[in-house]
Amino acid sequence: PVYQDGRHGEPELLASCYRESLKLAEAHGCASIAFPAISCGVYGYPIAEATAIAVREVRAFCAQARAVRQVTFACFGEEALQAYRQTLLGTLPD
Repeated sequence: PVYQDGRHGEPELLASCYRESLKLAEAHGCASIAFPAISCGVYGYPIAEATAIAVREVRAFCAQARAVRQVTFACFGEEALQAYRQTLLGTLPD
C-alpha cells in the first residue's frame, strides 16, 4: 500500500490531490466534479482520515471557487458512505 503510517507525507499528498483536481476543474470552468474515496482501496489509506482530508480541502476550495458549484463524493460501499456522512456532519475531526 502507498499509505504507511500517516507520518511520511501521506496527508499532504492526499490533500494536494484534491486541491490540484479542484484547480483543474476550476480552470476548465467545470460547474461540478466528483471524487471517489481516493487512496482508500488498495492504497490502504484509513477511510476516516481520508474523508476528513477530502472534506476539509473541498470546503476550503469551494469557499473561494467561481466555477465549481457542486462536489460529489462517490461512495463505493457502506463504510465509505458512513465515513463521509460522519465527516460532513462534523462528528469526526478534520
